[in-house]
Amino acid sequence: MPVLAKSRRSGSRGEPEKTRAAILSAALEEFAQEGDSGARTDEIARRAGVNKALIYYYFKDKEGLYAAALEQVFSGLHERVMSILNRTDMAPREKLLLYVQTHFDYIASQPVYPRLVQREFMRNAGRTLSPVANRILEHYGKPLYQKLEELVRDGIRSGAFRKVDPVQSITSILGTIIFYFITIPAQQIMRTGDPTSPERIAERRAAVLDFVSSALFATDDAVNQKGKS
Repeated sequence: MPVLAKSRRSGSRGEPEKTRAAILSAALEEFAQEGDSGARTDEIARRAGVNKALIYYYFKDKEGLYAAALEQVFSGLHERVMSILNRTDMAPREKLLLYVQTHFDYIASQPVYPRLVQREFMRNAGRTLSPVANRILEHYGKPLYQKLEELVRDGIRSGAFRKVDPVQSITSILGTIIFYFITIPAQQIMRTGDPTSPERIAERRAAVLDFVSSALFATDDAVNQKGKS
C-alpha cells in the first residue's frame, strides 16, 4: 500500500516542470476566484494535488506564486500579439484585425485569465495595482499598448482608419475584446445556452471583428480620396 500511495502523488521535486505547471494552474483558478489576498495556499495545494511545501519550494511564497500567475497571463499575450504588431509586411487594417482575433483567441482559450486580471484591476476599488502588477504591466503591457497606438496612428495617416482619438480607440478595442469573458455569469442569465460553447464564442469573435472594423476603418471613398491627395 505505501508504494501505491507514493506512485499516485501528483507532484514532487523529481518532476519539476510537471509539478510547477500543476501548482501554477491551480493558483490561476484560486487567485481568479479569491484574489491574491483571499487565496489560500492550502487550497492551491489541494487543487494541484501536491504537498503544500512544494509551493514554497518552487515559488518561495504566495506573493511569488501570484507574480508567476500574472506573468503567465501577460507574457503569453505579449508573445502572441507582439509578433503581429512588429510585422512590417502588413497593411494597418490587416494587422489590426489579426491582432484583435489573436488577442480574442488567447483569452477564449483560457477564460480564467481575464477574471484574474479583473480582480487585480479592481483591488482597492480600482485605485491602485499591486507592486508586482505594476512591474509586469511596465514590462509586458506598456510596449504592447505603445505598439497599438502606433498602429492606429499609422492607419489614420495612411487614410485606412478614420480620424479617431488613438488612446480612446485602444481602450474601446480592449474593452470590446475582454468584456464578454468577464461577464460570463451575467451572460448565463441574460441568454439561454452556454456562453462558453464553441458556437457562442465563434459568434462573439465575428461580432468583435465586425465592430472594430466598423468603428475604425475609413470608407472606401475616403481611402480612395486619401490615395489621390
